[in-house]
Amino acid sequence: MWYFPTSMVAATPVWIVVVVVVAAGVGGLGFFAGYEYRSVPSQTTTLSILGAGTLTTFFPSIADALANETPGLAVPAAAQTYEGSLDVTTAIASLDARTDVAAVADFRLVPSLLEPKFASYEVVFGETPEVLVYNSSVAAFDGIDTSNWGSVLTSAITPSAVRGKAIAPLAVWNASTDPNGYNEVFSMMLQGLIYGGGNASVYGHFYSGAAGAYPTPSSAVTLIEHESQATTLLKTGVVSALITYRSYAVANHLSYVSFNPIVGLASNNSTALADYAKMSTEILSSTSALTTVHPAPVLFAATVPLNAPDPALGAEFLLLLLSPQGNAILAAGGAFTPIFPAWTDNTTAVPSVLARDVVPLPSWASADLA
Repeated sequence: MWYFPTSMVAATPVWIVVVVVVAAGVGGLGFFAGYEYRSVPSQTTTLSILGAGTLTTFFPSIADALANETPGLAVPAAAQTYEGSLDVTTAIASLDARTDVAAVADFRLVPSLLEPKFASYEVVFGETPEVLVYNSSVAAFDGIDTSNWGSVLTSAITPSAVRGKAIAPLAVWNASTDPNGYNEVFSMMLQGLIYGGGNASVYGHFYSGAAGAYPTPSSAVTLIEHESQATTLLKTGVVSALITYRSYAVANHLSYVSFNPIVGLASNNSTALADYAKMSTEILSSTSALTTVHPAPVLFAATVPLNAPDPALGAEFLLLLLSPQGNAILAAGGAFTPIFPAWTDNTTAVPSVLARDVVPLPSWASADLA
């Protein structure tokens, strides 16, 4: 359970049937044979996006593809901001930020924090698990794998080793602004639960406080950082490892170890859901109140906010996101596993242009919104 207390000129839609086959990847262009893509003619206008940090590589590529097919559309980097998902929802709900598209790394955020006042629906478009990214030049990580990463990490990154500069600390995120922060906490807890030693076997090494309470990173073995800096910090030796999304590791060409699917928050079977129900942590809400969060599969979702400058343009971006071309950009290198048809929490509110590409959330996901 979740406990989070330049308009376009109206025009007749034009349907384009694309008949050429062009491979699409991150940064690549082209449509797939037989896919119908609706382009809305426009005067000069700008697409604005607020998105989760790990979408920094993927959404600009999709925006560029949309601009190539939409006369007069500009998609400048200055109109796109990628940051922690809770920063995204706070900007919209508390700071009156206006954006054509909002995307988050936790499918529970839009229904709980934006609906019904700031959004009326979400589309869940992709999944990507948590993984351990590490500096492969560090000898202490030799032989690290899916089953032993917890013990290797806690043996290598110790207060004395970090203090003696034998190894750099673990990068961690602010769980109150970025779902990656609380997800890494859950991966640590779940690693201990599944492989023995109890919840504290990994979590307790890097965080103080009981599992389920507010997680305070240990300054002796961690460094609190922002995801946007993680690649540079890892490659320059400022940090030695971090837990993040596979999509981030793939997009930045980083070495990583995959987790057990439950540990990586990639499973939604009965065993996984039962394990997730045993876990919780606390974060600070936008009003600085302590709020309880439980683990859930990592599912990315997007919406067109109700105050969007150009709702039709936002819907067009989502249409391309859900298309074969958009899915190929997301899936390149194994970054995301696209979800198609996408899942939505409100089929009656989804714009008609998206109606054929969405289905209701599965029952287990709907239950997680209650």
